[in-house]
Amino acid sequence: SRPEPGGRTAPLRERAAASAGPPPPCARPRAPRPCVMSRASGYDRHITIFSPEGRLHQVEYAYQAVKKNQNVTSVALRGKDCVVGVTQKKVPDKLMDKDFITHLYNITPNVGCLMTGMTPDARALVYRAREIAAKFKDSNGYEIPVHFLALKLANIAQVYTQHAYMRPYGVNTMLYSIDDEAGPSLYQVDPAGMYMGYKASAAGTKDAEAINALEKVVKKKLDLTEAETIQQAIGALQAVMGMDFKPSDIEVGIVSKSRTGFVRLSEEEIDSHLTAIAEKD
Repeated sequence: SRPEPGGRTAPLRERAAASAGPPPPCARPRAPRPCVMSRASGYDRHITIFSPEGRLHQVEYAYQAVKKNQNVTSVALRGKDCVVGVTQKKVPDKLMDKDFITHLYNITPNVGCLMTGMTPDARALVYRAREIAAKFKDSNGYEIPVHFLALKLANIAQVYTQHAYMRPYGVNTMLYSIDDEAGPSLYQVDPAGMYMGYKASAAGTKDAEAINALEKVVKKKLDLTEAETIQQAIGALQAVMGMDFKPSDIEVGIVSKSRTGFVRLSEEEIDSHLTAIAEKD
């Protein structure tokens, strides 16, 4: 210590502490930060990182891509001896040829597919499905069962939720066929890789409302014929959308025991069913 003016002495450390004043804000101990939203923390930027709530936000965003990308709603309904898929058909540009706009695809001659969501992703996944089906038939000598094809597509979708250099397919896939053992079969595969068999299913912008409408049909436990199944599916979609369709507004794909393979209905056939629905109302 050194003598100070006035004859007093103080240790250097005490004098330094006294003259320094309060510590600057950056040196003060910080209070614990409150929990912030997962998005603000960046958990939605990586597909492989769980948020503290146990959610994978990028997978949830893939579900939103199905709902919002094309702004269409699709329904599928299983009848007594058939399965029918109905979806909206929107032409985004007046200069486009409407014959090139579709959400219905053949995987094999007997397995149909209704895709809802991002069209480029749908096309890519359809080609993967066709490749799987072709290899299965080449190896086994018979056509791939629809439930096994749904499992294979679900496996692909699930793997795409585990790797950082991939992103999920932004599509919801409905597969339907007349199975040799199970009869009319309808399966749905979502972007997360979950697949299930359904009596009726819906996807797209108003999927919740469509599911409610289809539940009312299924609860009646009717043995629906082919024509009745088509009309119930179209009627459910009309009720959800709150509009009367024209034949060019929708696409209808069907597999039935009375038909050979997966068939798309022509506008004339759709018009006849729309007329029958209007007469019932």
